[in-house]
Amino acid sequence: MNVIELENWVPSKEDPRKLEYAGQPTAAEVFEELKYRLESMGYLPDEYFLMDSEWENGREIPQDADIFCTTDYGASEGVYLDVYLKWHEDGKPVAMSFITGKTLGENGNDLDRMFLISSAITKAFHGDNATHARFMQVDGQRDTGGSVVHLSMTEQKVIVNALLSQLERQRGTIHQTEELLRRMTGSITDYIDLMGERPSHLNDFDTAVLAIRDEELKTFKRLLENIREPDKLGALLVDAAARPGEVGRKMTVLLLAEPMKFPQDFYESACEKAVYSKDPEKIALLIEQSADHAEWLNPRVLYELAYESYTYHARNVAQRIIEACSREQVAQMPEGLFKQAIRDGDIWFVEQMVEKGFEMTSSPAQLLQQIQESNRWIIEHMLGKGIRVDPQDYGSLKACVERGFTKLGTRLLDLGVDFDGFRQQVEGQDLLTGTETFRSLAEHWDDMHPPEVEQEQPQEQSM
Repeated sequence: MNVIELENWVPSKEDPRKLEYAGQPTAAEVFEELKYRLESMGYLPDEYFLMDSEWENGREIPQDADIFCTTDYGASEGVYLDVYLKWHEDGKPVAMSFITGKTLGENGNDLDRMFLISSAITKAFHGDNATHARFMQVDGQRDTGGSVVHLSMTEQKVIVNALLSQLERQRGTIHQTEELLRRMTGSITDYIDLMGERPSHLNDFDTAVLAIRDEELKTFKRLLENIREPDKLGALLVDAAARPGEVGRKMTVLLLAEPMKFPQDFYESACEKAVYSKDPEKIALLIEQSADHAEWLNPRVLYELAYESYTYHARNVAQRIIEACSREQVAQMPEGLFKQAIRDGDIWFVEQMVEKGFEMTSSPAQLLQQIQESNRWIIEHMLGKGIRVDPQDYGSLKACVERGFTKLGTRLLDLGVDFDGFRQQVEGQDLLTGTETFRSLAEHWDDMHPPEVEQEQPQEQSM
């Protein structure tokens, strides 16, 4: 549909291919054209849509004028739409009210509808600005097109029933169908209950899935009583674990109240979804209940969930995972998370892992080469917690000498690292043996192992 022009242009008599200016239309002409278009679209405000009296009696639209709209709640009631004309006189901007519309309703839906009317008016004068080819994409790629439509209750019922029928037939489009249904109705389950029509093919499991996504706890609890298949219950557990907030947590609790073992892959997926929802209490609940509801929860899976949470700025979730794990599960975890916490200087997390049974098996030297000097104290602290060291861990002693960590090297000697073996290994390496740290460690070792003093044997007395 052509735009409504605020100037009259006609073909030139000299060259019909060109247009020439033919004066200004009257305000009444512009108003009537606009009113007709809105009425044909069902977009006229239900209270009134009137041109201001100043523009009656054949007054023309000012030359070079443009149009804009404002929409807001009224001071006492309803929602108002004001259409203004703006132009310049003597170099100064002028704006004057042109049309006023009002709707009796004053809730959010009424406001949305009035904004849609405002959009329709803007498009009527400025065009639809169709998407250029370089912005269009197909099959999952970028698409800036589309339209916004406001529907009456009767129209919504027609569309919702059609979408629900599609939902039953085409599982591949379920996500897009749910988005459309929710965009129009807010809550699919509420709308179905309101209309009193539940399609016969939309079973309890399908409706329970919708109830999870619409946060309909009562509906979910009622439907759960009729669902007994392990795979379906496992799928609901995954969806409930993925739903953030208190309602999602309560739905997870309801599912874990079922006296059953969930399929292993579903249960592990539920743990993963709970981590992504950044709900530490939910993931802790799933881990603590795993003995009753899963065949076996792989410590590697728990480690990956904790590590991902820790490294993606959700340390509270990682801490809750470690807290919920058993000592056996923590003891079987790889060292990556522990080392990362040491590199970060996160003493609380490091101690939490040690208290839960984690034991570092690699050499402290590997950490000394990676951490900042300001964080070396955390290794000293953890060595004081009783972490075992290898008596022949000469690499750690060498790292301490190279970096001047005298106190840490002394602690390694106290824990049993053999300095004599290290001294023999680096003999002749003056860059190491000539340092103050090496001499201090040698003195400390000698103090720990003083030379034995031979006692003189008493001489036999002769007669």
